[in-house]
Amino acid sequence: MTEENIFDAAIIGGGPAGLTAALYLARARYRVVVLEKDNFGGQITITDEVVNYPGVAHTTGKELTATMRDQAQSFGAEFRIAEAVGIDAAGDIKTVNTDKGDIRAFSVLIATGAHPRTVGFKGEDEHRGRGVAYCATCDGEFFTGKEVYVIGGGFAAAEESVFLTKYAEHVTILMMTDDFTCAAATAEHAKTNPKITVLPNTEVEEVKSSGSGLDYIRYRNNKTGEVTERNSDGKTFGVFVFVGYAPETDLVKDVVKLDDHGYIIADRDQRTSVDGIFAAGDVCVKQLRQVVTAVGDGATAATEMERHAAKMQKKTGITPVRPKQSAKSSTDISKAPSATGTDGDGIFDDAVLAQLNAVFSRMTDAIELKLSLDGGEASQTLKTYCDKLAELCDKITVTTEEGGTEFLPCVRVYDADGYTGLAFHGVPSGHEFTSFILGLYNVSSAGQPISDGDRAAAEALGKTDIRVFVSLSCTMCPDTVVSAQRLASLNAEVSAEIFDLALYPKLRDEYNVMSVPCTVIGGRDGKEKVVFGKKNVGQLLAEIAE
Repeated sequence: MTEENIFDAAIIGGGPAGLTAALYLARARYRVVVLEKDNFGGQITITDEVVNYPGVAHTTGKELTATMRDQAQSFGAEFRIAEAVGIDAAGDIKTVNTDKGDIRAFSVLIATGAHPRTVGFKGEDEHRGRGVAYCATCDGEFFTGKEVYVIGGGFAAAEESVFLTKYAEHVTILMMTDDFTCAAATAEHAKTNPKITVLPNTEVEEVKSSGSGLDYIRYRNNKTGEVTERNSDGKTFGVFVFVGYAPETDLVKDVVKLDDHGYIIADRDQRTSVDGIFAAGDVCVKQLRQVVTAVGDGATAATEMERHAAKMQKKTGITPVRPKQSAKSSTDISKAPSATGTDGDGIFDDAVLAQLNAVFSRMTDAIELKLSLDGGEASQTLKTYCDKLAELCDKITVTTEEGGTEFLPCVRVYDADGYTGLAFHGVPSGHEFTSFILGLYNVSSAGQPISDGDRAAAEALGKTDIRVFVSLSCTMCPDTVVSAQRLASLNAEVSAEIFDLALYPKLRDEYNVMSVPCTVIGGRDGKEKVVFGKKNVGQLLAEIAE
């Protein structure tokens, strides 16, 4: 008996472990779906330089995982943007509850990875996004010409400290241990960099700010007890925290066995304590957390999941039906065109054109892109870019208008009823290319899937103005941008305006922004709320409701 609504395997997490497992399972002709709540690729996508992956001399984390996904798709793996919120592990067919509906499968792979840990020093939470940061790629540029402190002594601390020297005047590494705990070659790059000072056996106790940015730090030598206080007398500095990761296991804490630190206990075949539930990658108990070990875990897990699927097909008499059209060529809106697909003249390569055409074919209503320009280079780039989109889609027209904003250039999106509330100030390129295209799709069609609860909450919102300040190099910003635009597409009372912060230092200074994404929420009462960090639709709705 064939079954179209059952998968051989469901993979929760789209990092290297999950992508590798999807590749192996799909190539073995099993039906597999990968569920990811944010961006496919995992934590490695924020790594600017990968030089220790065997067989690849030099690449970026984003490029490496994009290739992994393309490989898996070419063999028929399916991908969905959805957040897993529960697992029913009973019986032969498991159920993964998501915010977009339930997924049924013979087996489930937990490949949810880990998230950056906090330290807990005084002032850490208070100044998050305003001097305290956790991502050098996203936030390093905000500390150009400033002094920076890095907390940590592992691989991330060493690597990211070297990266930060591109921007910072000087970097001081504060580590609790006698020496770095990472590979000697990685540590040596930090130790020998003339712009880096390393202070071992040192713990941060407190940071403060008397205005915009941090201007006070206190740290203690944990061997001698000596306390150092640094008051910069108004010259601000930054603190970056790289002290490892905490496992993303809230989803399965009551499903499978975990160790005392919250990591999933799996055997050498990546089996957990529950039959049919597997785990791979950084979420597992292991000695080394690197891309190469995650890939190995994913391959091992997939091999065992193949055997499990074959056994379950024979036992239940059910054979999941693979889609006739491979995910590689489908019109999956969750994979909008890559930001790397455009050149400086706004011309799209063949791969991006194919993805754009897939998205545009799903658009049903006409929209107008109104441009406010100032004659500068960015304005010319924006016009060329939008004109090209109009050439590709008969649902899009482009016009220009005078004024309307002090933040130029700007593109506003209109439909038959007028202004949709969507606007981008700057040129929506880099990592914001995808989010901009999804914004157009959401206002010109039924839009991306959204849970009934979130839809109802969005439609019930009163007057709400959302401004998202982004960096085009930030991998975390698009999630918040897409969420804000989705709310605006569902409610005429909601606006979502996006600003490339590099073009508007006035906004950066006004809101004291030292981390992106930064979201400013305003309502009828005239009050504004400023929040930092990536937000999905539900999280953004919660921030608006508070």
